[in-house]
Amino acid sequence: MSDEQAPEPNDIEPTAAETDASETAQGEPSAEVADTQALLDEIQNLKEAQLRLAAESQNVRRRAEADVEKARKFGAEKLMREMLPVADSFERALEAARVMEGFDGAMLEGIEATFELYTQALAKNGLAPINPVNELFDPARHQAISMVPAPAPANTVVDVVQTGYALNDRVLRAAMVVVSQGSPSVDENA
Repeated sequence: MSDEQAPEPNDIEPTAAETDASETAQGEPSAEVADTQALLDEIQNLKEAQLRLAAESQNVRRRAEADVEKARKFGAEKLMREMLPVADSFERALEAARVMEGFDGAMLEGIEATFELYTQALAKNGLAPINPVNELFDPARHQAISMVPAPAPANTVVDVVQTGYALNDRVLRAAMVVVSQGSPSVDENA
């Protein structure tokens, strides 16, 4: 056997079955490989669909939680808007009673106590007054009805004509205010 050499792999002739198998492997994939690839593609598509559904479900849950929170915070907005004229009437009554001569002191104390209870009940439900005296004018929270010369810096609120209100930091009604033009200028020629 030493005289005989082992045949080189390239020297061996393939059989007909081996030729068909190699052509299939080199050319089009076999049916099993195609089925496997199709199943792998389907698995990948299903995983992607599952991820999309999970993300959409999470988004729906977040939106629902945000809607519930918004409803909790601002669900009473309509009622609070309807209560604002009552607060205005209370304020006007108190102002009138304080300046009226001969008004019963005990009656004034009762009105003040009632107004205090009323404002506390509104505050417990998220309503807060906007009373910006000596603050800079903010058009998002204030409505200027006039400008007057005043010793305060320009664009500073010097008087509140009607109290504004915010419900959980959202302006329900802007405060009607008088704004400073700044210090009156002195005419040097006079």
